[in-house]
Amino acid sequence: QMPGTARHDRDMAIQAKRNLLETTDPVEKLRLLCLARGSAGIKGLGKVFRIMDDNKSRTLDFKEFMRGLKDYGIMLDKEEAQKVFHIFDKDGSGTIDFDEFLVTLRPPMSNARKEIIMQAFHKLDKTGDGIVTIEDLREVYNPKHHPKYLNGDWTEEQVFRAFLDNFDSPYDKDGKVTTEEFMNYYAGVSASIDSDIYFIIMMKSAWKL
Repeated sequence: QMPGTARHDRDMAIQAKRNLLETTDPVEKLRLLCLARGSAGIKGLGKVFRIMDDNKSRTLDFKEFMRGLKDYGIMLDKEEAQKVFHIFDKDGSGTIDFDEFLVTLRPPMSNARKEIIMQAFHKLDKTGDGIVTIEDLREVYNPKHHPKYLNGDWTEEQVFRAFLDNFDSPYDKDGKVTTEEFMNYYAGVSASIDSDIYFIIMMKSAWKL
C-alpha cells in the first residue's frame, strides 16, 4: 500500500458523506456515494457492472444499470438514476458505455495533479511501453522490506502482485497496470486532498520524485 493512503481514504470517505448532504447534481451524488466507500469505490462499481455485462458488450441498459447500483448497495431513487443514465447515454441509444461512464465519474483533477501522477507512472514504467508490469517493478520496488515477505507468508512475486493489485482494474487483475488504471486509482486518492500542493508533496514523497 502506498504511504498515507489509508488515512486519506478515511478522510475522503468522511468528506464525501458530508458533501452528499449538499449536492443536488445526480452525477456528483453518484460519485460521492462511490467515494464514501473509499478510493477504490468507483472501481468497485465498475466491477459490478462488468460482472453484469453477460453478453460482454461493455454497455448497460437502464435495467442493468439499476440492478448494478442496487447490487453495489448504492441507493439512488429511480428518478435520479434515470437522470444519471440520460447524462451518460449521449446518443440516446438506451445504453451506456461503461468505460466512458467510469471515466466521467472519476473525480476531476487539475493538470498539476495529472502531471505528477504521470511522473510517478513513468518512473514505474521502466520499459516505457505504457504498461507497468512485475518486470518494471523489480527495478524500482524492493519487496524484501514487505512484512509478509519478512515473515515468509509471501514470495517476492506475491509482494509485487499485491502492489500492482492496488492499481489494477478489479474485474480483470492481470498483473499489468495501464495509465488509465493508475489515473483512476489516484483520482480516488486525489478526491480526499483539497490542496494541489499537498497532493504533489504526497506523491513526491511516496514515489521519491
